[in-house]
Amino acid sequence: MGITGHRHAGGDRMNGGGPWRSREREASLERTGIRLPGGISGRARDILEGRRPPVEPRDSATVMLLRPAAAASPDAPPLDEAPARPVGVTGPGSFRVYMIRRKASMAFAPGAFVFPGGSVDPRDADAEVAWAGPGAAEWAGALDAPEDLARALVCAAVRETFEECGVLLAGSAPGEVVADTRGEDWQADRRALVDRSVSLAGLLRRRGLMLRSDLLTPWARWITPEPESRRFDTRFFAAKLPAGQRTADVAAETDGEADAAAWLSPSAAIAAARRREILLMPPTAISLAELAWHPSVESVLAARRDLTPNQPTISLQDGEPHLDIPPDLEYPL
Repeated sequence: MGITGHRHAGGDRMNGGGPWRSREREASLERTGIRLPGGISGRARDILEGRRPPVEPRDSATVMLLRPAAAASPDAPPLDEAPARPVGVTGPGSFRVYMIRRKASMAFAPGAFVFPGGSVDPRDADAEVAWAGPGAAEWAGALDAPEDLARALVCAAVRETFEECGVLLAGSAPGEVVADTRGEDWQADRRALVDRSVSLAGLLRRRGLMLRSDLLTPWARWITPEPESRRFDTRFFAAKLPAGQRTADVAAETDGEADAAAWLSPSAAIAAARRREILLMPPTAISLAELAWHPSVESVLAARRDLTPNQPTISLQDGEPHLDIPPDLEYPL
């Protein structure tokens, strides 16, 4: 757990077969790219031919929240609108990952199943934030970022996880963690973070809490492809659901960015996407495939990861723009 054992190259990459592989999948993986849909295809042509510059990506953070499969009482209900088979806490494996479905009205990745996360807020870099665990200087090395940005990314990961699913990686002292965040006062704090009337540092200070950076493990770095009109430079983290905490009922929250949530085994999420029951963006699908290699939450958190930036590129294949996944990664869909 934390950032011990991190490395920048040659780390825990997924090459070759995986636990979900089949002979049919072996054949389908021979394709060289993902064909882009109409609107993005036009922007891709403009960028390839020099008629339009790509949008600069914004720094962001996302957290793969994990819990053992045997944990009592699943926190997220099954999906309300699963087309064929219900998607809930299903599938093989000893652990589950928390995923939310973005509302169809969202400008970026509408309808997609994602991990909680979002853009860095300028106040996330506040050096006065109460902190326990590896410091910003150590995280700077792990995330290959300046110290102020590393602090902001870790804070954004904690803030966005609390905003989007009500789980707070913080405690009253090193080694302590908040036991329950389901009261109305905590929900008011979540809303205050969302509307930016309070910063994470201010919330923690008022509550007498400190951010637990040691509960986060760096996982990957993904940069949105150039044709997208909204682009992000995202650090992925993994974290275990703190004992006693439960995720919020995001389906009942009309003012949030999500309309459904589920605890899924990584392989079950990939299988549901193959059946077209859920939509996964390539970084999410690849991260799930990487998780599926691990036998337990503890194995995930102990992994030595490669945080070299992953950025899908665009190319013309038979005259049509395609998205090309970095060659050392396996796209499972």
